[in-house]
Amino acid sequence: MKAKFIYIALLGIILCSSCKDYFDLNENPNLVQDPPINAMLTTATQKAALNMQQFGLITSYYTQYLANPSASGAADTYQVTDDSEEWNDVYYAMADLYDMIQKADSTDAFHHAGAGRILMAYQLGLVADVWGRAPFSQAFYANDILTPAYDSEDALYSESLQLIDRGIADLRKTDVTSELDETSDLMHHGDVSAWIKTAYGLRARLLNKLSKKSSYDPTAVLAALDSSYQSTDDESSMNTFLGINPWAQIARNNANNLLGGWLSDNFVNHLNGATYGFEDPRIAKITDKTINGNYVGTRNGQGNVGGPNTVHDECYISTNSPLTAEAAPLVIMTYAELKLVEAEAALRVGNNNRAYEAYLAGIQAHMDKLGVAVSDRDAYLQNTTVAVGAANLSLELIFKEKYVVTYLNPEAWNDMRRNDYQYKDFRLPLNAYLNNFIRRVAYPADERGRNSSNVPADEPLDTPLWWDQP
Repeated sequence: MKAKFIYIALLGIILCSSCKDYFDLNENPNLVQDPPINAMLTTATQKAALNMQQFGLITSYYTQYLANPSASGAADTYQVTDDSEEWNDVYYAMADLYDMIQKADSTDAFHHAGAGRILMAYQLGLVADVWGRAPFSQAFYANDILTPAYDSEDALYSESLQLIDRGIADLRKTDVTSELDETSDLMHHGDVSAWIKTAYGLRARLLNKLSKKSSYDPTAVLAALDSSYQSTDDESSMNTFLGINPWAQIARNNANNLLGGWLSDNFVNHLNGATYGFEDPRIAKITDKTINGNYVGTRNGQGNVGGPNTVHDECYISTNSPLTAEAAPLVIMTYAELKLVEAEAALRVGNNNRAYEAYLAGIQAHMDKLGVAVSDRDAYLQNTTVAVGAANLSLELIFKEKYVVTYLNPEAWNDMRRNDYQYKDFRLPLNAYLNNFIRRVAYPADERGRNSSNVPADEPLDTPLWWDQP
């Protein structure tokens, strides 16, 4: 069957949106049936970044970056939530990518195929890391499988790695019929070498996620990192919105009393000196002080306790932050994060000197990205609890710093589960529905209604995913 596309205008760029098979639209003669491949690239790059943000919004309550201002909020307290919108959006995006890859393969537009496979691998990982088993191998076939079977968690992981490897091979080809258009590519603006670096960074992430498994190979992680980002200039970023940055929209809504985006006291205390005895200067680049001139967060499950929810007596997502400002880009992965992946892998392989250099470089890169004053940055890096020396570097310190670096990114929940939530003073939410920390999310209502014969049976939400256990 033919793919089906809807076109919309977005800041002068033509975007397309398709869905097929069990995410299908009816045939419509007004829909474009054969869109240009660069228009497909525009849709693909925008949707991947927006889905990253949507999944970050799901997971940020579990990582305790965010907290509900009302007591016993569903996500805060590990209740079953319905994330149908996020499920649907990511599958629509993958359906678009399936069509783009098919078109690219059939026309020798190898660079488009490579970028498509990288974005497919990334978003398939979002699904697998939140829900576990999911449809993929049957989800996008052209033979109208309306109720696709679920693939196992480890099969989805392997598929993601294969997509990345094939994507890299596609991107390295030179005999292409169509170049990545600078304007249409909303992530790397046509820079093939940057796409390859992103692919290797995602590969390193995937390989490092197996740190609990006997098959974990830190040397393979380091090898992938050697071909990935060398500075913040290499990062992917997407800042084309139908409006403003979605994090900033949450902040704007909150200011208009549509409450959301309140920061957890766990994250605020991680930065304000309550947990570690000295203030991290990044806090001023992440959030704003309250009306009382201090930094105070909201306890997950407890809600706001300082006064009416309309009073700024606890901290929120800030439009003054370079991470969540109205025009701030959405960044899937940062150079700072990858330096801390390097620090972890190097430490696990026994190369303490490389690990320590990467650890310090990751902190510095993040502070520079946020615009922290050099004097404040250097004072932090020279603090004796940070500057511990190569011989004393620990996984605890690496995870502590990475928690700040991955603020609002869904990758943070993968780290938190790999680290068994072993962060200083990290607590279960008040009134939690589980006795243990959450490890997975329930399948959404839309999928249960659409594909009920294949949706796996309910499991307790503290059941680890396959990579989260030995």
